[in-house]
Amino acid sequence: MVIHTPEGSVTVHVSPRNVSPQACPALVLNADFRPLSYYPLSLWSWQDAIKAVCLERVHIVSEYDRVVRSPSFEMRLPSVISLRDYVQPARYPAFTRFNVFLRDRFECQYCGTHHDLTFDHVIPRSRGGKTTWDNVVAACSPCNLRKANRMPRDIGMIPLQKPYRPTVYDLHNNGRAFPPNYLHESWLDYLYWDIELEP
Repeated sequence: MVIHTPEGSVTVHVSPRNVSPQACPALVLNADFRPLSYYPLSLWSWQDAIKAVCLERVHIVSEYDRVVRSPSFEMRLPSVISLRDYVQPARYPAFTRFNVFLRDRFECQYCGTHHDLTFDHVIPRSRGGKTTWDNVVAACSPCNLRKANRMPRDIGMIPLQKPYRPTVYDLHNNGRAFPPNYLHESWLDYLYWDIELEP
């Protein structure tokens, strides 16, 4: 891997037996030491993390035991990095199917199931309903079919939560309930800072 820095190029040789391309991702924190994103979790590959370190765009907060070497230096792979410059997060997320599911905690807003999710227009489009945050909810396919193009009050299917436009903070907060399969121990202090500490 060649890294181009203001001082010149650095070639880093990594043994494939030592580090695989999927191994050792770095948790990326903003300059305030909060993750850039919870869901999906803000992770960079070890290659991108090393490049950012060499370009002095990030601080190393924590490291793995694994080492990469070049002819001129060696370094432990970063496990947690923080941006040197604070990135102002967007206040509101994009209106996507995935973000609707995340806002609604991946559960049908009519029956509460987590399976076979799609989305439903609370006020059907055939009745003038729009495809907006305030009119779309996560719904399982059976509930969606049962409600069809009827109004909620006509069939007694009122969403568990009134649909609303979430902030990025709302989605990050919800995303913390759905951690990825792999969480390195060095990340935990930055993902769950409001959990009560054990004595």
